[in-house]
Amino acid sequence: VFLSLQLFGTIVWILVASTQVPLPLLQGWVMFVAVTAWFLSIVFLCVFLFGYANRIAVNWNQTDFLFHGATFVFYFGAFLLQAATTSLHHFPRKFNSTTQEKILAGHEYNISIAASV
Repeated sequence: VFLSLQLFGTIVWILVASTQVPLPLLQGWVMFVAVTAWFLSIVFLCVFLFGYANRIAVNWNQTDFLFHGATFVFYFGAFLLQAATTSLHHFPRKFNSTTQEKILAGHEYNISIAASV
């Protein structure tokens, strides 16, 4: 389970980082969630790998449940924000500009869809 979180967290991290960030506040939260979940899953993996779980008197089943519950809530919020950013792709980047440059170009739109999924 921890390895899958690391894998998918890294993929989201890479996909969001590879786009131009038209709305930094929205996509900044997505990056924060992906990096934090990735880092905490590495910490949990090391705790179990090096045997510290036997030395620390914690209910690990409850801790694991709380971690995955919080991660689900944060990733769902990040999904909503990334999807909201993706849905705005057809709006112009600057409303007062004479150029018709979109918020997300075609390639960036596809990457943003992949990051949302």
